[in-house]
Amino acid sequence: MIQDNIYLPLIDNIKELVSISEEEIVLITEAFEPKDLSKKEILLFKGDVSNHMRFITNGCLRSYYINEEGQEYIVQFGIKNWWVNDLYSYLTKTPAKHFVQALQSTTVLQIYRDKLEDLFEKVPAMERFFRIKIQNAYVANQNRTLKAMSETAESRYRDFIKKYRDSEQAVPQYMVASYLG
Repeated sequence: MIQDNIYLPLIDNIKELVSISEEEIVLITEAFEPKDLSKKEILLFKGDVSNHMRFITNGCLRSYYINEEGQEYIVQFGIKNWWVNDLYSYLTKTPAKHFVQALQSTTVLQIYRDKLEDLFEKVPAMERFFRIKIQNAYVANQNRTLKAMSETAESRYRDFIKKYRDSEQAVPQYMVASYLG
């Protein structure tokens, strides 16, 4: 049974890409654990290995990198119903290059890598789901890179406002500027 509906956004997100049965929903909800974060709390530190996949049920996160000179670069924002992670760290099991921090009180549902591997065995549709998500993340990253090289800052800002419409209040303008370069 889905407790307090906290898992409903996750299940809906999964069902957008793959079909899952009621029995599989139970297995999925048992595998994911909620984690509440307060504003400014760090979910993942640079240097730690990312061992979880994380789905945002409410709130807003940012993933950012700090270079040797101390300059901060925002790599990604994560809003309700989005997945956020240092995917490179997760996939390669190497230390994270990014921090992941809550910009406001946030709840994520997270699954540890070993539990996810078990879930792939029990619910094969989840393996397909994550393959599609990772493919989409790759495409989005390529698009962002190309836009950064070919579009004006004003055009990138208009696209940002469209994409992150629901998070304008949660994201300060200086962070938007960092994200857009």
